[in-house]
Amino acid sequence: MGLKYTILGGDKRSLELGKLLMKDGNVVCIYGFDSLEQYKYESVRLDEAIEYADVIVGPLPFSTDNINVNAPFSIEVIPIDKVFNLMSEKQMIVGGKFNIEYEEKLKNNNLKSADYFEREEMQVLNAIPTAEGAIQIAMEETPITLHNSNVIVLGYGRIGKSLSKTLYGIGANVHVEARKYSDLAWIKNYGYIPIHIRELKTYLPRMNIVFNTIPQMILNKELLKSIDNDCIIIDLASKPGGVDLEAAKELEIKVISALGLPGKVAPVTAAMVIKDTIYNIIEEVNFKICQ
Repeated sequence: MGLKYTILGGDKRSLELGKLLMKDGNVVCIYGFDSLEQYKYESVRLDEAIEYADVIVGPLPFSTDNINVNAPFSIEVIPIDKVFNLMSEKQMIVGGKFNIEYEEKLKNNNLKSADYFEREEMQVLNAIPTAEGAIQIAMEETPITLHNSNVIVLGYGRIGKSLSKTLYGIGANVHVEARKYSDLAWIKNYGYIPIHIRELKTYLPRMNIVFNTIPQMILNKELLKSIDNDCIIIDLASKPGGVDLEAAKELEIKVISALGLPGKVAPVTAAMVIKDTIYNIIEEVNFKICQ
């Protein structure tokens, strides 16, 4: 595509993304990785890194404190306001999980921006490494095979669909919880056991593993009381998750919070998904280098 990109902070996905962009013939600058040995002597300043780019690529999530860019490998903090102030109207910034405040600041400054995490193609393809990562955790944390085990997936969104399919392929007895009758029909159609939310208390005692994908409280103390102590819960939902952690601790039920799995278990695949999504964004907005 021949654009100049600056990778601004992030994790292993971001570094892999930089490699993939270069492989496609783009020119790439990275900033915010100076605590890593291979980038220890990089002397580029933040203003130079921003000015250099046609497209600035932020991490996923873009920030963890709403003040600084999420840059775990940076020795110094990277203030979000400083980044925006250094940008010009000729540039575009993309990142994952922008909040409303960022979007308003960018819009007020006439700066082009896009949140790649909000894109449907990103969400769908990101669900695949999330599902594989969840299954990896389940295999490591249980003394039984997933084949012929009783598992339940709470929620039938993107991750729920991908996870149910993969578990079914392994040979698990897959139960899937949903609220909508249309989802329950599809669940039955694919050969899984459909569970309406009001039936959870009946089915939970039979489970070996519970996978939660619902980003709101669903496993409260009352429902947790119906879960066997040998059962583990793998919570894939965004913070604060869907499990009453205090109640789970009191009841001695093991809960594993598994966030950011794509970047941990499959950083190259995760980077490819982000790269393709960024290309789609650039094509749709017809972004070109301003001479």
